[in-house]
This record gives sequence, structure tokens and C-alpha cells, in this order.
Amino acid sequence: MQAPRKPPRRSASQRNNNGQRQRAGVTPAREDVERQFLDAAERLLLRVGYAGITTRKLAEEAGLNHGLVHYYFGSMQELLLQVLERFTDRLIERQEEMYAAPGPFLDKWRAAMRYLDEDEESGYSKVWYELQAMGWNDPEIRKRVANVDRAWFKVITKALDKAMDEYGLDRTQFPLEAVVTLVGTFNEGITLQRLSGIRSGHSALLKAIDRWLEELEIRKRQRKRTQ
Repeated sequence: MQAPRKPPRRSASQRNNNGQRQRAGVTPAREDVERQFLDAAERLLLRVGYAGITTRKLAEEAGLNHGLVHYYFGSMQELLLQVLERFTDRLIERQEEMYAAPGPFLDKWRAAMRYLDEDEESGYSKVWYELQAMGWNDPEIRKRVANVDRAWFKVITKALDKAMDEYGLDRTQFPLEAVVTLVGTFNEGITLQRLSGIRSGHSALLKAIDRWLEELEIRKRQRKRTQ
């Protein structure tokens, strides 16, 4: 049998008509098997967490031979990281479309806050932190998780850069990097607390931010009327 090999990372632009990614030299049959394993791993991460996933349990969930896990992915860790990266790609595409749509930043912020609830319900938040925990003792996993985090921050940076121009915020008082870090860690903190069953103060905080953005939106409209 051919030695196991790690499949190359896939570009988000390489998709077939079903929305799946295509890789040079990879047959549709192999793509289908990999997708079944990734789907099964996603379900198991939500139900039992990464510590409860074994190769045999994953194969049983996918309805496939357990030997194919290492043959196609090289290791369980690689498979689980691809679950995270695939999940993240879907959500980043959603966020980019939302921020690129017409309308004031206030509306987009409100949509993003609704996505916090959707991501919790979909299980993405749990998958994200399950795999972050894997990386605390594994430098290679930590590196891959950091890449996912950077992808998120890239989206947030672009959106907040435009928002600061839209509302005329003083970049000396509000440096872009500081604002991006604040929003990113704010989202991470809320998400982590929710996974732990903690929601105290979240509603008050979100309402306070919403009121501030409403004030900025009103000022923006007033400036436009006087120009």
C-alpha cells in the first residue's frame, strides 16, 4: 500500500459545482471519502469533543474503513484541523459577504452579533475551542490554529477600517490595531463564557455598544445633511 500522505491545503477558490474544493490529481471518489470523514468528525466534535474521538469511532460514524483515516489524512490531528479550517472558511465567506453588502456599519455589527448566537448553535464555537485546547501542548497544532485566528482578524480589520472612516473616528484616539484587538478579544471572551454557561452582563454590554454605534450613525447622518 502507498505510504500515507497529508493532503495539501486547499484554496477556497477551488470549488466544484457542489461547493466542494477540487485538488489537482485527486479523484471525485477520494474527495467524497474525505468529505465523509470531515463531516463525521464535525459531528463527533460536537457530541463528544476531540478527546472522545478515536479512529475506529470516526470510521464507524462515517461508515468507512478505519484504515482510510491515516491513509488519506496522515493523522487524526490533521483531519481535525481540516475540520476547523473547513468550518472557518464557510464562516469567513459569510462574514465577508455581510461586510461587503451595502448599508451602514451599524446594521452589519448587529448582524455580526446575531452570528454569535448562530455560531454557538451550529457548534462552531465548541469546535474552535476544542481544537485550541489541542494546540496548548502541541506547537504544530498551535501554529495552524493561529493561522485560523489570523484569517478572522483579517476580516475584522478590513471591516473596522471602513467603519472608522464611515463614522469619522479619530485614529489617534482609536488606533485601528487596538480597536481590532479589542473587538476580537471581546468576541472570544463572550464565546468562551457562553460555552461555560456564563452569560452575566453580556446583554448589558451588547446594548451599550449598540447605543454608542447608534450615536455614531446619527452624527454621521447629521454631518451629511450639513455638507
